[in-house]
Amino acid sequence: MAWEFAVLDFLQQIRTEIGDVFFSAITHLGDGGIVWIMLSLMFLCIKPYRKYGVAMSLALIFGLLIGNMTLKPLIARIRPYDINTAIELLIKEPSDFSFPSGHTLASFNAALALFYCNRKFGIFAIVLAVFIAFSRMYLYVHYPTDILGGILLAVLCSFAAYRITLYLCEKDINGKFFQLERKPADD
Repeated sequence: MAWEFAVLDFLQQIRTEIGDVFFSAITHLGDGGIVWIMLSLMFLCIKPYRKYGVAMSLALIFGLLIGNMTLKPLIARIRPYDINTAIELLIKEPSDFSFPSGHTLASFNAALALFYCNRKFGIFAIVLAVFIAFSRMYLYVHYPTDILGGILLAVLCSFAAYRITLYLCEKDINGKFFQLERKPADD
């Protein structure tokens, strides 16, 4: 754990007022996965993009069940600010355990699921997910391995969600739920 505190303490040394404001605001986008839930709901309401919303929603649900409801209480890792009490937090103390980072897990779940469906939209989502994940270390509420654990779990959850979504699309042969892409006619 020494190297993890070295990373977190280094980030504390390079903090700036602008960084404090920026990363405090960015991290709140990930609170409760709200930005990702809203984006998923938006996609679910628009038939041509419904597949994106299904994949993102499934990934978020998998992450919630596996990461937040199972791994966090099972591993029960104490947060870094509880060990290094000299740190003054810029945000309200999170009330749950540290591993894996729920903000990171939700962000990468939704962003990767979107990326699998649409690379162009997905790239923007991944950039936001990276900022949210980094903010958790900058704000001293997660260890680097909490972030890495969240990303790795998200890779698995989002891929499973995407594959399930593809299966559901194949079963929707009349396009009643999903708008099926039309294949060009053979000439």
